Amino acid sequence: MASSVVSSFQPRSSFLGERNVFKVSTAPIAQVGFSSKTIECKESRIGKQPIAVPSNVTIALEGQDLKVKGPLGELALTYPREVELLKEDSGFLRVKKTVETRRANQMHGLFRTLTDNMVVGVSKGFEKKLILVGVGYRATVEGKELVLNLGFSHPVKMQIPESLKVKVEENTRITVSGYDKSEIGQFAATVRKWRPPEPYKGKGVKYSDEIVRRKEGKAGKKK
Repeated sequence: MASSVVSSFQPRSSFLGERNVFKVSTAPIAQVGFSSKTIECKESRIGKQPIAVPSNVTIALEGQDLKVKGPLGELALTYPREVELLKEDSGFLRVKKTVETRRANQMHGLFRTLTDNMVVGVSKGFEKKLILVGVGYRATVEGKELVLNLGFSHPVKMQIPESLKVKVEENTRITVSGYDKSEIGQFAATVRKWRPPEPYKGKGVKYSDEIVRRKEGKAGKKK
């Protein structure tokens, strides 16, 4: 409830010998209240998209565990409690949120993408291409190993995972293929990490679609 306070001040006049009274009133004190409001998270534009399942792919769903089997291989994924996977009568898959939280909104789009990558991977597969740029840089496949010559004193040997296929063309073009997109990306990133492309001459290992920003070298001293 609002209230006001009145205070008085009585100065003594040296000429009139009497007191003058001034009244000062303060502004009303208002009470401040706080109201709680539930904010609903927006649905992910990626997460709400349906996932088409080809005829040659088998889906096995048990609670929060998903198994996808196709002509190229088999993958499994466990969903967090914030999202769930539903199979519609039309054959499409949909990822739904079970709670309205920020984490659920983040998991919604992520696990929809992971599920779609699994379905596409076991049916069509993925590939990643790398290019070796530099004098003397070359790559070869020896059995289950990828051998890289990148200017070191010794060749770099990398073990190829069982689920991946690595092909080398023209000694400088590497193609990594398989059905697990995350494993393909990890292996390709490990290959690139041995000699990332430098910005002056562009030497190194780069992705085929990678654009390397070039820098101008140090100019010579002007006479």
